[in-house]
Amino acid sequence: MKRRSILFVCLGNICRSPTAEAVFRAKAQRAGLASRLVIDSAGTGSWHVGNPPDWRASAHAAKRGYDLSSLRARQIVREDFARFDRIFAMDHANLADLERLRQGAGAGHLGLFLDLVPRLRGRDVPDPYDGGEDGFEKVLDLVEEASAALVTQLAQDDG
Repeated sequence: MKRRSILFVCLGNICRSPTAEAVFRAKAQRAGLASRLVIDSAGTGSWHVGNPPDWRASAHAAKRGYDLSSLRARQIVREDFARFDRIFAMDHANLADLERLRQGAGAGHLGLFLDLVPRLRGRDVPDPYDGGEDGFEKVLDLVEEASAALVTQLAQDDG
């Protein structure tokens, strides 16, 4: 398998995208792919740069065995479009922001993370920030499914 680079993007990089980064990293590790991957996350906004993930995202992820403690929020930069082969937005609003920012930079894949799991209803990973505990569990459910699909796809692409 050739070296691949994958970036997950949400609004503030404290809930959905760091969850996707940690879950995907764990699944890639279990599949023996992690050593050939660069995995990162970012936000389209700058509000939380340098901050750890939301404590609720970290707590819910930890219950499922995922560790978000080393992650810190960062804002996507134009150079990311050249650095990453695949950039996955968590929702349509983030995707639209990314398309505006990209403006011809980089030739890698840019799309919605849930497009990897066509059987799921809806294409957006809902933002749990202003909601209750169920929102963080829903994010984990969706991210686990899409991460498993991405691992399978990467293994098949180079298999």
